[in-house]
Amino acid sequence: MTDTDDNGMKEEYDFKGGERGRYAKRYAEGSNVVVLDPDVASVFPDKESVNEALRALAAILEARRKRAKAS
Repeated sequence: MTDTDDNGMKEEYDFKGGERGRYAKRYAEGSNVVVLDPDVASVFPDKESVNEALRALAAILEARRKRAKAS
């Protein structure tokens, strides 16, 4: 026998105690995973700080677009 079953699962995988569909609802609602480089990640302690920084940057970019369009 090979080290994987018909589904490609390795024999040593143990899902005892696992919960089917635990994150299914959250996944279905949509998520966008972005992996930050270590130097960038070290600046942001949590997802809220990342979102806050990106919202600030988005506001700056939008203001620049509006100024450029008005010119």
